[in-house]
Amino acid sequence: MNEPAKAEQRVMDGSTWSEFCDALKEAGTLVDAENAPQDAFTRAEGYRYLSRMLRAGLESFLEAGDPRFPELRCPAHETIKLGADNPDNHYQTATIDPQYDYRITGTRGTVNYLGFGTVINRYSSGGGMKTDGWLDSRDMDINPDGTLEIIVSQRQQPGNWLPMGPETNSLNVRQTFQDRRGETRAEIRIERIGAEHERPEPLSPEKLDRALQGAVQFMRSTTGLFEGWAASFLPTLNQVAPADQAFCQAIGGDPNIYYFHSAWELAPDEALLIEAPVVPACQTWNFVLQNWWMESLDFRYHQIHFNKHTAAYEEDGGVVIVVAHEKPPQANWVETAGHHTGTLCWRWIGASEHPPVHARVVKFSELAGLPGRR
Repeated sequence: MNEPAKAEQRVMDGSTWSEFCDALKEAGTLVDAENAPQDAFTRAEGYRYLSRMLRAGLESFLEAGDPRFPELRCPAHETIKLGADNPDNHYQTATIDPQYDYRITGTRGTVNYLGFGTVINRYSSGGGMKTDGWLDSRDMDINPDGTLEIIVSQRQQPGNWLPMGPETNSLNVRQTFQDRRGETRAEIRIERIGAEHERPEPLSPEKLDRALQGAVQFMRSTTGLFEGWAASFLPTLNQVAPADQAFCQAIGGDPNIYYFHSAWELAPDEALLIEAPVVPACQTWNFVLQNWWMESLDFRYHQIHFNKHTAAYEEDGGVVIVVAHEKPPQANWVETAGHHTGTLCWRWIGASEHPPVHARVVKFSELAGLPGRR
C-alpha cells in the first residue's frame, strides 16, 4: 500500500487522531524532568509551555508548512515563547525549499536591527537549527523610499542575495527594537518565484497525517531540548555566565550576538545584583529574565528586561540591574513576576568586544547601600 493510501486508511479508521492524542499524553512526562522544579507553579507553567509548543507546531506543520506557498508568520510572541526568546524582537519564519527560488519584498521601516537567515531547522527531530546564509539590512541596498527586495536561492544573484544550502528548509527574520514605541516595524512578505498563477492544493489525508505527527514531535523535541539546556545552567546558578557560543549558533542563535545564559534562584528576602562595568561599542545589548522553561516572563505587564535604550546608566557608563521580588532603590528593576527561580540571558548584539557581566545575591535590605542609579 502506498503512502497516500496508508494515510487515507489511518484517517478513516481514526488512528491518525488517536495516535496524536496518545503522543500528547506521553509528552506530559517532560514536565517531570529530573532537574525541573517540582512546585505546583512551575509545573503549571510547564503544562502551559507544552500547550504553547503544540500551538507552534500546528501552525508550522499544518497551517503553514508548504514551501511552494510560503508565508511569513510570527512563531514566538507574547503567548508562544521558546528558547530564551527576546522581548525586543519581532520574530518571523517561513518554510522554504532549496529546489525553488524566492523573492522577499516590502518596506524597511525604522526598526533598529533587521536580519534575514536561511537555516536547517531540525527542532522537530531534536537536532537544533544551523544557519546556512545570513543577510543584515545594514549590508543591503535599500531604495530611497524604504522599499527592498531580496532573492533567496542556492545560485548567486545580483543585488540583495540570501543564499540557501542544499538542506535549507526555513527562513528566519529577526527585527530588534530599541524602543517599540518610537520605531516602525519592517513590513515584508515572501513569494516563490514562478508561483504567480498557481494555487495550493486542498488538504489531503496524507498531509494531515504527516502534519499532526510533525507537530507533536516538534512539541516533544523542542521542550526536551530547552529543558535540558536550562538544567545545564545550574552549575552557574545566579551568575551571568558566557554561554557555549557554538551551541547557541547550532540551535538558531543570531550570528551577530554574543550570549550569556544561566539559572537564577532567589529567596523572598534576596535580590540578584547584576553589574556590567564596561558597556562596549555595540548595536545594542539586553538582559531578559525567564522562567525555568526558558520563556521570557510576561513583558506585557511586568518590567522583565532592559536594553541599551531603556536602561539607566551609571556616571562611568556602566550598568547596574537588580532582579528582585519588590521594587529596589536602584533604577533598573527587573521584576520576578511571582517567580522564585528560572533562567536568564544577557546579549551583546553587534559588539566590538564581549566584556564580562558580574552578578551576586544580596539581601534586599542591603540594596540601599549598594551601587546603582536611583
